[in-house]
Amino acid sequence: MPPSIALRMNHALPTEHRNRLLRVGREVSFPQGTRLFEEGGHANRFWIVRDGTAALDMHVPGRRPPVVETLGAGDLLGWSWLYEPYVWQLGTETVTRLRAYEFDAVAVRLMCLDDPEFGRAVEHWVGRVLAHRLNAARARLVDLYGIYEEREPR
Repeated sequence: MPPSIALRMNHALPTEHRNRLLRVGREVSFPQGTRLFEEGGHANRFWIVRDGTAALDMHVPGRRPPVVETLGAGDLLGWSWLYEPYVWQLGTETVTRLRAYEFDAVAVRLMCLDDPEFGRAVEHWVGRVLAHRLNAARARLVDLYGIYEEREPR
């Protein structure tokens, strides 16, 4: 199974935890071109994409924010809500109309504290997403701004 598929909620959380999480979500919809959050802003919620796409971008001084990754159905949108200081590390904008489940970060963090098994499952899922996004950001920045030089063999 490709890593991106394994990170989607349907494949990353056990059914009982996925259902418990979805019970506290609310359905939302955003038109194309909506800025959902800015890098450096307060991360007080997150989304699981139902359909549509959103682009994650990164601030690069003196340049347009490059798109790091495009997310679609089943993807977690936002991970900064789980880790202090709860500040967005990337920005995002909808590429198409986006329908998603929206979650209140404080409520989900409290659920994680209240049920350690649920908390471990959520933290494992979000941690895997975080690692994937870090690798995607690094690869994208190298593609865009990397300096390629030939090195002599040592």
